[in-house]
Amino acid sequence: MNAHEVYEGSDGELTKRYYAELEKRGHSGLLALNLFRAQKCSARAKVYRGGMRGKGSYKSMAYDRKQWSLENLCEILGQHAEALRVRWGWKKDPAVLFGEQASYVLYVDLPQGQVSFHAPGRGKGPDYPGDWDRSKESAARIIEFCDAVFHQREGVGHGCEILDRVD
Repeated sequence: MNAHEVYEGSDGELTKRYYAELEKRGHSGLLALNLFRAQKCSARAKVYRGGMRGKGSYKSMAYDRKQWSLENLCEILGQHAEALRVRWGWKKDPAVLFGEQASYVLYVDLPQGQVSFHAPGRGKGPDYPGDWDRSKESAARIIEFCDAVFHQREGVGHGCEILDRVD
């Protein structure tokens, strides 16, 4: 099982097994899980059409799940970012016009590089001290990070050492 296979696939049971394995990797596993889920939901929301009567559009459900993942991510980072050696925070997107949705950006600096997520409002956490790196490589960097975390041994130092090793 690898992150790319799960990310590109539509097998819900495989995805659940992958998340369960990431959870066993301590704090870095929880970081990886929520980064992965937020990115996958965001990517899917951009292509979904249709919906379910009484529940809404698939697109809006995917964005709701992305938002939930970002909230979980901020909770984990708020508690463990220092131990995980991760710089992160929120910043207003200057390119978004007044009144448009997704005007805030959550940035997370991984060993693989910066990843970012637009959101309709600013979540919990610090202000981000840097700027966008303009790479548009969040998905690839998250997949690479998840693979590194997934292949570490279970329970080793809560996963903090993976962030020292991965370049």
